[in-house]
Parts: sequence; structure tokens; C-alpha cells
Amino acid sequence: AAVSACEKSGQWDQALRLLVEMASARVELDTITYNAAVSACEKCEQWAEALMLLVEMASARVELNTITYSAAVSTCAKGGQWDHALRLLVEMAAA
Repeated sequence: AAVSACEKSGQWDQALRLLVEMASARVELDTITYNAAVSACEKCEQWAEALMLLVEMASARVELNTITYSAAVSTCAKGGQWDHALRLLVEMAAA
């Protein structure tokens, strides 16, 4: 809920800090929590951070779903990172 509140208010940096704090407290991060953080990055056009979150999700074996990919593609597109956006679309189609 806290990460979603950060997303809604466009506080991507606070959303990322919360993820770190949650992980440090050994709270299991799930797809919904990560999606809120990726969406917070999308709202503020922080494409590099959004891509970092996708890597973290894969490393932690957290499922990337359509919402995850859509937010990340949108973030990359807003940031003019078309190569990354296209790569994510291909990855999403293969998943």
C-alpha cells in the first residue's frame, strides 16, 4: 500500500527506498509491489530505474506480468528509449 501511495503521488525515489527497506526487513516483495514501483518510475519518466526493477524481479524470481511490461515499455517510450521499449515488447511476447 505504501509503494502504491508513492506511485499515485509520483514519488518514484521514495517508492524505491521503500522497496529497499522492505527487502532489508525480509518482507517478501511480490509482483504487485514491484508493479507499483515500476509505475511510479513511469509517471516520472525514470526509465533506467524501471529497467533496473525488472532485472531485480527476474533475479528474485518474481513474475513479470502484462502490467509490469506495459509500465516499463511506457516509461522507455516516454524517455525516448525506443530500443529498450522494443526489446521489452519482444520479451513480453515470448513470456
